[in-house]
Amino acid sequence: MDLSYGPEYDAFREEVRSFLSSHWPPKGKEAEQDFLAQAIHFRRTAIEAGYLARAIPKAYGGSEQASDPLKAQIIREELGRAKAPGDPGGIGTMMLVPTLLEKGEEWQKQKFVPGTVLGELSWCQGYSEPGSGSDLASLKTRGELDGDEWVINGQKIWTSGAVHADYMFCLVRTEPDAGKHAGISYLLIDMKQEGIDVRPLRQMNGSAHFNEVFLTDVRTPKDWIVGQRGEGWIVSRTTLKHERNSIGNASMVEATFKGLVRLARESKIDGRPAIEDPAIRQRLATIEGYVQAHKYSGFRQLTHQLRGEDAGLIGLMNKLHSTNINQEVSKLAFDLIGDDAMLDPEGGGGLMGVAPKGAEGWINLFMSSLGVAIAGGTANIQRNVIGERGLGLPRDAYAQQSR
Repeated sequence: MDLSYGPEYDAFREEVRSFLSSHWPPKGKEAEQDFLAQAIHFRRTAIEAGYLARAIPKAYGGSEQASDPLKAQIIREELGRAKAPGDPGGIGTMMLVPTLLEKGEEWQKQKFVPGTVLGELSWCQGYSEPGSGSDLASLKTRGELDGDEWVINGQKIWTSGAVHADYMFCLVRTEPDAGKHAGISYLLIDMKQEGIDVRPLRQMNGSAHFNEVFLTDVRTPKDWIVGQRGEGWIVSRTTLKHERNSIGNASMVEATFKGLVRLARESKIDGRPAIEDPAIRQRLATIEGYVQAHKYSGFRQLTHQLRGEDAGLIGLMNKLHSTNINQEVSKLAFDLIGDDAMLDPEGGGGLMGVAPKGAEGWINLFMSSLGVAIAGGTANIQRNVIGERGLGLPRDAYAQQSR
């Protein structure tokens, strides 16, 4: 196994480092701006240099570079090392942009993609509804065509970031007489209009990242539909694919695990560093085994990508592996912080891919790890997907009975 990048890519890495040393952190007038303005300015410069939005055509605000997974990996590594803002992340770039590039109309790409990749436009996802659980296709939010506009009525829940979002991409039932999967359309909605009531949902850590959204006679133009009318379920599967791939990124769990190791060195058990305790060391070793397996599985998938091959079943497992590892990391951290686990987490949010700071950070990671295991499809749904679509096993007995 050769994990070296080779002379050509080593030279490219130095090129990226040189660019970053000149442009981050900001200098001159840019240093006086707030972080969002700094990040947007940096992204615009990085796109012009060909280091960001590489897969996005220039017509839609990208740098339109030839596909090169190794260069993309080097850029991610160096941006992380320099703590420079990469793509804005979140729902817009992670889920909507790739969906529009695959399924959207030309004008939709030109209108929505450039501002999203810069971080000027923010999005939320209108999928989940009360009472639907994992059966997303049972959604009841209705959309009726009134002249040149859709009129939308219904409710969405667990909508991340809705209180700040500029737009929502939303699944709406537009064909009430069609089968439940066939009657759904994928609409884009302006969140800054009358008829939208966003109510934050207070979580157990005190934060309110999730929201419930009530839509009452909300209007959106007739052509703000992605894909064809009644084909929203097909479009939504494209979005979900990109969400799972993002959550399943091996580098995210590796960064969090490194933070766990530091915590084990700093924590004490009977006056000694916790990392010297045999039981703790065994748990760390077990978790690291999972982390390394996930990391090298990523290398294997990268090799398939370089060869133009489909990784197959392996790619279906990324999201499940990441969330399982994240929960094990969180559990051990919770034990290591001891009595501090009873502290008020103060409403912060623990994120995969970021090593928490202080006991409150680890408490938040522990609490949020439960939600991440649900996002993008619950762990049990993931197992069904792997078993049925990946391994060709028969459908779950309950699903067959309920057909």
